[in-house]
Amino acid sequence: MTGRAGVVLAAGLGTRLRPLTDLRPKALCPVDNVPLVDLAIARVRPWVGEMAVNVHAGREQMEAHLAGRDVHLSVEEELLGTAGALGRLREWIAGRPVLLANADAWHRFDLTDFVEGWDGERPRLLVVRDEAQGDFGPWRYVGAALLSWSDVASLEPVPSALDWKARDVDLCPVTGEFYDCGTPADYLDANLAASGGRSVVGEGAQVDGDVVRSVVWPGAVVAAGERLVDAIRADGVTVQVR
Repeated sequence: MTGRAGVVLAAGLGTRLRPLTDLRPKALCPVDNVPLVDLAIARVRPWVGEMAVNVHAGREQMEAHLAGRDVHLSVEEELLGTAGALGRLREWIAGRPVLLANADAWHRFDLTDFVEGWDGERPRLLVVRDEAQGDFGPWRYVGAALLSWSDVASLEPVPSALDWKARDVDLCPVTGEFYDCGTPADYLDANLAASGGRSVVGEGAQVDGDVVRSVVWPGAVVAAGERLVDAIRADGVTVQVR
């Protein structure tokens, strides 16, 4: 495991998740009261020797949250995209294969077969069957990939994306729930999936009204007489999803 580097991508602006991302970066939005970036780090950590997290949006909040943690921070002055982010980390990766994870991808997939079954050569992508939103025919990328050093060695720290569709990739199908948390609807669904369908109430929240299939962020208030249904209540912000 010490020969593999982990990279969690957490720099995105999260524009589709506004107004929640006006309050905190998407990577710090909690699912079942755990920030998305922490879930991603925990998912990757068992399979790597060292971990890096790239940050851009909400830089100060991200730096404060990750301070003192055993992670290498890669601060981007401009959004670099996946390829650019890896290019900026090229010297840190230093010849190692990479386990890549998107911070905004919520799932509970066990990565054992995904990691141990890799041939170490072709890029390997974790996918679920999704006829409506497939990236490779019916297969949808769920934000986890394995890359060899040869896939990273030539990347530059300039804004650029990895074009998976132009590559000979190894798709590794899994079955289960997946949400990319890119929209309020997906973010709410991820919370309900994580909690078993119950409303999620954060620490220090004051709930005097009714809360049904909803998320209440830490410190938020639901006043007496209010009925929150299929919604997200944050710091002075309410997002009605359905």
